Amino acid sequence: MKKAILAITLSAMTTAAGSAAAADLQHGPYASAADARVYNWAGFYAGGNLGYEWGKITNSSVQPNGVEGGLQGGYNWQTGQFVVGVETDIQIANSSDTFAVWKFSNPWFGTLRGRAGYGFNNVLFYGTLGLAYGGVNGESAGIADNKVEFGWTGGVGMEVGLTPNWSAKVEYLYMDLTNRVYSITGLANGYDSNILRFGINYHF
Repeated sequence: MKKAILAITLSAMTTAAGSAAAADLQHGPYASAADARVYNWAGFYAGGNLGYEWGKITNSSVQPNGVEGGLQGGYNWQTGQFVVGVETDIQIANSSDTFAVWKFSNPWFGTLRGRAGYGFNNVLFYGTLGLAYGGVNGESAGIADNKVEFGWTGGVGMEVGLTPNWSAKVEYLYMDLTNRVYSITGLANGYDSNILRFGINYHF
């Protein structure tokens, strides 16, 4: 199932990039009239996203999964077709799972990441890497053990400029929240997850 989702995502990204290139984009919003091949990604942006996450509580058989969504914002610097930037986001999730007497959930998480990519006209392919943090809640026999865990995240994405101010993106992230000892298990439990999400940004 996970491989199928990733395969569909990569296929959609490739199709979208090909369609954008085929359209020639001669009437699109570019950085300047002098260079009609470079879309302007520079500056502040903010938007929202919606997606799905599936993961695993380390040192256990619990595999939380569920819908997630939230807000993101950032800033890009651009030199020709090279784009670098920084982005932060905060997400609400309903990811949870129960195995035997233990239930774990990831009700929220956030990231602070660097981004670097290359633009083909108004299509930007990028990689991203940075800090991750989030809530990991455990329950067993009426006892709750809720913690905030920190770790790292990394992934890839594609963003398409639709107008001078609006863009849409698809993004895959892997998130690793490091282990902490939970009283309900007596073990060090963390949370590793995969996130596939779609979003939209407004560029100021």
